[in-house]
Amino acid sequence: MSRPAREDGAMKKLLLVLVFGCAACTTQAQDPSAGKAGADVAPSPSGNILADIKRAIGTPACSSNADCRTLPVGAMACGGPEDYVAWSTVNASEKQLRALSARSKTVRQADLQRSGEMSICRHTPDPGASCVAGTCQLNASSPAV
Repeated sequence: MSRPAREDGAMKKLLLVLVFGCAACTTQAQDPSAGKAGADVAPSPSGNILADIKRAIGTPACSSNADCRTLPVGAMACGGPEDYVAWSTVNASEKQLRALSARSKTVRQADLQRSGEMSICRHTPDPGASCVAGTCQLNASSPAV
């Protein structure tokens, strides 16, 4: 017997609220290994790694798609990154961003292990990035099924 469409819609909304709530909580994760990643990757006073990544990216200015890259951030319980951010080779250090990305993954994996959190096992493909109106932006991706 199938559920009414209204009930399925409510379940989808609840699931989205839970996913975004978990994502919001993880952006405040503290890094117990701060300072080990490298001298050019000093953690912010708040310990917010996503804020550190966004600060290192700055404005991802570009003149062509060749200037744009994506960076995986965080980790999911079943593996793979939680999300991606667009950045530009014009004004950001790839070495620094890769170190911050690795730190965000390590911290999130430790949080997942400590909390025992589980997730749906879905693959989040790298959407790629393009230069749009002089700024690197993630490409639109199809919704997860």
